[in-house]
Amino acid sequence: MEYLKFFDDIEKIIIIDDLAKFLGVNKDGKIDIGYPDIVKSAGHSCATVAGAYLMALKGLKALYKDELPRRGEIKVELKKTPTEENTGVVGCVLSNITGATTDYGFGGIPGGKYNRRDLLFYGADIQSDVRFTRLDTNESVEVDYRPKRVVDPMGILMSAIKDDAKEEDIKSFPARFQEMVKTVFDNSDKLIDIKR
Repeated sequence: MEYLKFFDDIEKIIIIDDLAKFLGVNKDGKIDIGYPDIVKSAGHSCATVAGAYLMALKGLKALYKDELPRRGEIKVELKKTPTEENTGVVGCVLSNITGATTDYGFGGIPGGKYNRRDLLFYGADIQSDVRFTRLDTNESVEVDYRPKRVVDPMGILMSAIKDDAKEEDIKSFPARFQEMVKTVFDNSDKLIDIKR
C-alpha cells in the first residue's frame, strides 16, 4: 500500500495482548500498532483519526508508565455519543488499539476469559474527551484533544468543497490536508492534555 512517508515516522503503540499469545499469534503477546494500521482500518487519515491515535498513545503511556498496556484489560469511556461530531470514529480507533468494545466484540473463551465486551462506553459522565481505566488497578487517566490550537481542519476542507472553490485549491487539497495531519503529530504535546 502506498502512503505518505511521514506515517512511518510516527511513534508506534506497543501493547501486550494475552489473547494473541494464547491463540498462538506469537510467543509473548506483544503487538505493535502503527499509524498506517489505523489508517487502513479507518480508511483515511484526518485530524480526528490522528487525534484518536495520539490520545491512545499518550493516554496509555500515562496510565501504564513503564509497563506495556494490556489489550482487553482497559476500560474506555468517551464523553460524547457516537453520533456527536466524529466521536464514533474516535471510538473505533480506540477500540482497535485497546480491544475494548461495547456489546459486539469477542465474548471470551468458555468461562469468560479474554472478554472484550462492555469495555467501551459512549456518553460517559466524565469531564474530558476520553477516560482510560486499568481493570487490574482501577487507575485512570483522562485525555483531551484540542487540534484547533494549531490547525483548522474544517477551513482546509471548505477551501476545496465550497461553491466558489478555486481550481488550485481543489488540486492542492489532498497534500494540504495531509500536511495538516502531519502538523498535528508534529505538535502533539500542544494538543493533548492528560489529567489524573
